[in-house]
Amino acid sequence: MSWQKILDSLEKGTIRSALKENGKWTPNIEVKKNILEAFKAGELVLMDDGHVDKHNLRPRTITPDDKIRLVPFGSTIRRGAYVSPNVVIMPPSYINIGAYIDEGTLIDSHVLIGSCAQIGKNVHISAGVSIGGVLEPIGLAPVIIEDNCFIGAGAIIVEGVAVLENAVIAPGVTLSKSIPVFDTVFNRLLDELEPIPPNAVVVPGTRTFKNPTPFIQQHNLGLNCAIIIKYRDKKTDASVALEKALR
Repeated sequence: MSWQKILDSLEKGTIRSALKENGKWTPNIEVKKNILEAFKAGELVLMDDGHVDKHNLRPRTITPDDKIRLVPFGSTIRRGAYVSPNVVIMPPSYINIGAYIDEGTLIDSHVLIGSCAQIGKNVHISAGVSIGGVLEPIGLAPVIIEDNCFIGAGAIIVEGVAVLENAVIAPGVTLSKSIPVFDTVFNRLLDELEPIPPNAVVVPGTRTFKNPTPFIQQHNLGLNCAIIIKYRDKKTDASVALEKALR
């Protein structure tokens, strides 16, 4: 299949740049190869709005038939990204090539959805969130946000981290492979490649240095970490409920 057909299929949601098989998310290598081929095939052109980009990767045009609410002004859905009907996108936001946004999701202002990121159904992505993208290395899985998650304002999720269904990521949390996640409910440290568990409520935290110097001790310095403080309950559900009136 040519890269043109791959991008068309990505936009229709009939193929995806990552797949969940046997409970584990893996990258779709063939799709990612074709996305890279599309970049190679593109030529830089001056667009009508004064911007310069690859001629074959122009932003998508959304019509009422798409049943997507793309609020003006300043948001872009790039060629090769899928956005399901009943998604709301507040400006300014950017959804990059290969990304998949499932139905009922709300994307608030100043949000970045990186290349090939996979966002599930009824996800609330609050203002200022950055979801990292992964095109290369080609075998690396992208960031995954499964169904019914809540991502708080200013959160950063990068380096292929997976957040499983119904999890709540509090404002200001940073999740990457280099930042440890401590589960205080089950008294354990998550493995580096382990996803955020379903229903987990994650808040920002700090940890001490293993071998603190006198300077570190003097200033009471700590390192960044993430903490699973609890798992979702009815009180949590009420506080993160999507505002249906916005739709």
